[in-house]
Amino acid sequence: MKVPTISGIIRRRILLNYRVAPEIIQAILPPRFRPKQIAGHAIAGICLIRLERIRPKGVPGVIGISSENSAHRIAVEWEAEPGHWKEGVFISRRDTSSRLNALAGGRVFSGVHHLSQFSVIDRTGEISIRVLADDLEQALVDIQVHETDEFPKASLFKTLEESSKFFEAGCVGYSSRPDSCVLDGLRLEVPDWRVAPLQVDRVRSRYHDDRSIFPTGSIAFDHALLMRDIPHEWHSEPEMSTEQAI
Repeated sequence: MKVPTISGIIRRRILLNYRVAPEIIQAILPPRFRPKQIAGHAIAGICLIRLERIRPKGVPGVIGISSENSAHRIAVEWEAEPGHWKEGVFISRRDTSSRLNALAGGRVFSGVHHLSQFSVIDRTGEISIRVLADDLEQALVDIQVHETDEFPKASLFKTLEESSKFFEAGCVGYSSRPDSCVLDGLRLEVPDWRVAPLQVDRVRSRYHDDRSIFPTGSIAFDHALLMRDIPHEWHSEPEMSTEQAI
């Protein structure tokens, strides 16, 4: 799906990251993907992002739109051509507060977007976000975090810099089309990539807490990152068919 270049501001972006047994993740992924690993673990998670001034590149920012959004993601690799592997994320679900995004997602731009309710409190270094989706009986996501200068020692990643490079490299995201073997690709360009650590006071995920998908002992929360006030662009990537096995 070819979409115009979209530009805007990442006003707030939270990356919630879980470490998962690779074999559990592999069973979830479409063909052609394998989990990208660190220290023998796959990495899955949720991106919670507030976008502002979103509009086609070249259009004045004053007419851009704003929205709260979430994306369930898995860090992946795939063989783009024999012997040449690329990396990015597979996005299994997108949610948005924007009716426009929900209507256009999967038609005008990449990925079906579920229209959901976002309750957000963001003040004095503390952030709480609760996402309620119409197709689920309980909250899709419920978190409370606060800003900190300390990267968690219990993380698989040794330093904030190591974590930052891992996620910056995953700038290409692929998501499914309804009733199709074709995946749509979208690349996030952030010239001034900056992340900071977050202290997580509460994290609940309807998906990652589901033991029918992630059996006990196969998944654990690892760490969270924060980005603020960063210009960015979205660019189309070539479509991918899942009919080709890795």
